[in-house]
Amino acid sequence: MGLDNIIFLEVIEWFDKTGQDIVYRIPQKGSGEIKFGAQLTVRENQAAVMFYQGHAGDAFGAGRHTLKTANIPILTKILSIPWAMTSPLRAEVYFVNMKVFTDLKWGTRDPVAFKDSELGLVRLRAFGVFNIQVAQPVLFINSLVGTMGKYTTDKIEDYLKSVIVSRFNDHLGENLDSILNLPGRYNEISEGLQKRLHEDFSRFGLNLQNLYITSITPPPEVQEAIDDRSRLSVVKDLDSLVKMKAAMAMEKAADSGGAAGSGVGMGMGLMMPAMFADAFRPQSGIGAGIAPAPQRTECPDCHNPIPLESRFCPLCGHQQIVLHQCANCGKNLVPNAKFCSRCGHHADEKPAPRLCSNCRAENLPGATFCNQCGEKIE
Repeated sequence: MGLDNIIFLEVIEWFDKTGQDIVYRIPQKGSGEIKFGAQLTVRENQAAVMFYQGHAGDAFGAGRHTLKTANIPILTKILSIPWAMTSPLRAEVYFVNMKVFTDLKWGTRDPVAFKDSELGLVRLRAFGVFNIQVAQPVLFINSLVGTMGKYTTDKIEDYLKSVIVSRFNDHLGENLDSILNLPGRYNEISEGLQKRLHEDFSRFGLNLQNLYITSITPPPEVQEAIDDRSRLSVVKDLDSLVKMKAAMAMEKAADSGGAAGSGVGMGMGLMMPAMFADAFRPQSGIGAGIAPAPQRTECPDCHNPIPLESRFCPLCGHQQIVLHQCANCGKNLVPNAKFCSRCGHHADEKPAPRLCSNCRAENLPGATFCNQCGEKIE
């Protein structure tokens, strides 16, 4: 037993060396015999709470304070002989760091489910930072710290971020309909979430100074769908988008290097002009990429509209609309045509058969070689 523990008074103070300690207790282990008249020094960014005989007193603010206990130097030690020279009048002092602790991290360990009005059920990850400050030292020690000798931001960060994630899920589901509307609303969502968490933090004597959302990200496949939607809004044509994505895939394969990449790159160089020429060629019809409607005629029997090139009516099977051919060049002629649109020959006039100059055999009109001797017809 040292003489200083019997006679001399204590000077109690604490320096925050790490900058991460929220609470520090003196003595750090067990309890002490703080004597009557001990001097307590509290700095501007601190508050001190004295526990005497198991009860907490009021918090001490900045300045020097004289503590009053029943532990009288020398006399108390004599009276504590029945307790093995240990005074039953136990006391300890808790120093609370009152500064704002910044850049504490929060985030989702596992993706959270979110029902998107346009994309359906998607799983989101969210990350951010928050700042806290002890507002009520006595409540903070009694409700969260307990009898720990030292309490750091690492110990409180894990618990608080789980509370934030839980409230974030509810707040996002109530205030956001689709993640497509998320850009520009981070500040609004952060402020609403901070107000929602105020009660959760205040019951531990803490004040949530600020909360920021740094990112809310969907899974890769949903991000790709959003990118495709933005590209489609620029291209305005699904066919052009598909061709563009194919060209991007070939370019990525070509950039991978090696002989295979060189071959793909060469093939891409040959294919891309044709692809983009077709993609950006002006389209006919009512909409882009829609072929012009085929010309139609009417069946003289059932009056059903049918394609102009049909030989039979698809409803009644009428054969009077069979297209006849030009007797001179063989081109199909439309009904009631009087002249061939290719050679100008009269539709009803049948040309005389061609005679072979070698064997005098008759050949079809327009024949070039004889069907009997094979000689060229002059």
